[in-house]
Amino acid sequence: MTQRTGLRGILSGIFRPHRGAGPSTSAPGPEEGRSGPTATVEVAPPGRGALRITYAPDHDGDPDAGEIIWTWVPYAENDGRGKDRPLLVVARQSADRVYAVRLTSKPHDDDRDFLALGTGEWDAQGRPSWIDIEQLYSVHHDGMRREASALDLNRFVRVADALHRRYGWDVGT
Repeated sequence: MTQRTGLRGILSGIFRPHRGAGPSTSAPGPEEGRSGPTATVEVAPPGRGALRITYAPDHDGDPDAGEIIWTWVPYAENDGRGKDRPLLVVARQSADRVYAVRLTSKPHDDDRDFLALGTGEWDAQGRPSWIDIEQLYSVHHDGMRREASALDLNRFVRVADALHRRYGWDVGT
């Protein structure tokens, strides 16, 4: 059994199908995710074994592992600027926060810090996306702008595998 097959098996064993609740229809306020206690912030990646990657998408209006969500993300300069962008939720941090990695449509072929993801419902223009596995964000559930879609299990397993190899994070329930 390969590492990848093992991760797929672990993650597929904890998969919860969508309940069909539908996306949240409330419009986000202008400050959600930007400042204060609900701000989306870049965080230092926890050490080996300190984070458990899970796959539990549930289109219920809350950010769940395996979902691509949109939120305001600060620029690296941390000078108050940023923009709305998609993030892939990979784990629960606390009752109110999740860990997520950002997506970009800027090509990053042959860049070890990025994983090609392809296209999906999260990008209305149908552009290919890449996952940045170097930057980790903490997203408060009230700072999330909207749920875009659940990433399919096969692509999530590829992301989980890359994060596991890089940081030594656990995978599973």
